[in-house]
This record gives sequence, structure tokens and C-alpha cells, in this order.
Amino acid sequence: MSTPDTTAPHGPAEAPRPLFRRMLESDIVYSFTRSWVTMAAALVAFILVAAAVFAPWIAPNDPFDPATLSLLDGSKPPAWSAEGEWRFPLGTDQQGRCVFSAILYGTRISILVGLLGVLLAATIGIVLGLVAGYFGGTADSIIMRIADVQLTFPAILIALLIDGTTRALVGNQRSETVIFWVLVLSIGLSFWVQYARTVRGSTLVERNKEYVQAARLIGLSKTTILFRHVLPNVTGPVLVIATINLALAVITEATLSFLGVGLPPTQPSLGTLIQIGNEFLFSGEWWVVIFPGAVLAGLVLSVNLLGDWLRDALNPRLR
Repeated sequence: MSTPDTTAPHGPAEAPRPLFRRMLESDIVYSFTRSWVTMAAALVAFILVAAAVFAPWIAPNDPFDPATLSLLDGSKPPAWSAEGEWRFPLGTDQQGRCVFSAILYGTRISILVGLLGVLLAATIGIVLGLVAGYFGGTADSIIMRIADVQLTFPAILIALLIDGTTRALVGNQRSETVIFWVLVLSIGLSFWVQYARTVRGSTLVERNKEYVQAARLIGLSKTTILFRHVLPNVTGPVLVIATINLALAVITEATLSFLGVGLPPTQPSLGTLIQIGNEFLFSGEWWVVIFPGAVLAGLVLSVNLLGDWLRDALNPRLR
């Protein structure tokens, strides 16, 4: 009597699902589509970022070209007012600069400063956090004590200190490029602590796991272990912090520009536009400050809501 062949397949193997379909069926996409607030925030953020990127093609005027400005066009109200013109949908300031065009270019600068500042802060914080968590000892103590000291100062105060230091070293005759990178440096050095503390805590957990011990046994260098094996496993919380810090970086840049230590009026960000408009608010030219302020509030609020959603979506306890 022959025994049945148990090695024969019971049916055809299931074909792997396409990558795009797997992404659509993921928990993150599901949580995103279930929240209309998150989708609305993503839409607002997308519109503002797209408008900033394509500002040279969308803006009806170039607010940075003095040859296109005319004082005769100054202080015009929005287009729907009796004295408004559709050439300037949101009116003009006293120099004849189109507020709508200035907002598009200003949003572009604010987002760029915020992104570069967050990227610098994340780079510094991740590297220091990996070193502190993996090596421990003296390196950990020094890095964490520096972080503790910086936490006692507000981020805006650190940024003002860095800006004042560069003014003392370079002088007030700084070019627009120098001022731009000083803002990026100020924001980057103000927000690195959160990344360092978060990455350090995750690295303390990861360094004792089996895959790290196996990498040590086969003779991989410490740099390879840190950046090729440990780093990919600690990036989840970093993405959440970076998203939330982007909104804080934009606010910090706007605050510095409003205080007069940011970008000059010839290359205005949203903070600079608010500062300029604030001088004429009580003279009846409300549109010069209200519209840039509304765009700044919408940008920050939408990014904050996306950061909150991403934090909940990546939290395994809430799944």
C-alpha cells in the first residue's frame, strides 16, 4: 500500500501584491483617510508649498525687482474694494509692491529656512544622540549636560545670541546670503536637543539587541554599526519630531524677522512682511499685515496637525 505524497503543493502560490497596493492597505494610509482634519491639513500644506515652489510662475508681479515697482501703485486696497485693482489681488504696500506676490515669495523663503534649519538640527541631534547612546560614559555625560544647559534657554534666545555673535564678528554690513544662512544656523542650533535625547534613548535600547551583537562579532566597525544598522531603527520618532519642529522653525524665523534680526525687506519672508505691515496697521492698511499673518497661521497649523497625526500613526500603542 503506497503512502500519499505529502510534498505535493495543495494549490497555486499566492502572487505577491504590488507595492502600490500594499501602501494603500497600510495602517498609516488607513489612519490618514479616516481623519478629515488630517486630509484638510495636508491639502492646505500642499497648496501653500506648491504655491511657494511655483511662485515665479504664479505671482502676477516680481516684488524683488525695483524696476517693476511704482510709488503710484502704493497703498492700494484689495481688488474687491472700490479703489482696488485686479492687477493686485490682495492690494499693495506703500512701495507699490503686490502683497499677493510678496506672500508667495515670502512663503517660499520661510519654508526653505525652516526645512534647512530642521535638517541641520536633525543632523546634529542624530549624530550626537547615536554617539551618546552607543558609547555612553564620558561622551554621554558631556553631550547630555550640554543638552540640559541648552534646555534652560528658550530657542528664540539661542537664535538671538547666535545672530548677535555673527553681527559682532561680521558687522552689520552682511549680505542677504549671509543673513539667510545665519538664520538656518540659528534654528539648527536651537532645536537639536530634542533629536539628541530621543535618538539617545532609542540607541540605548537598540545597542543591546542581537543584530548589533552579531554585527560586532563579524567585525563591523562602530561607524558602520551606528549608521547602517542602528540608525534605520531609530528614525521613526525622528520623523515625528522633524514634522512638528518644521512648524516651530517657521515660527522662529518669522519671530526673528519680525524683531528685525531676520531677512531684510528687500528679500522678505512672512515674518518680514508682518513686520512691515504692522507699521501701517493703525493707518487703515490692514491688508498688508492680515494676509501674511493668515498664511503663516495656516501653514503652521496644517504642519502641526500633520505632525500630531504622524505621531499617533507611528505609535504602536494606539493601533
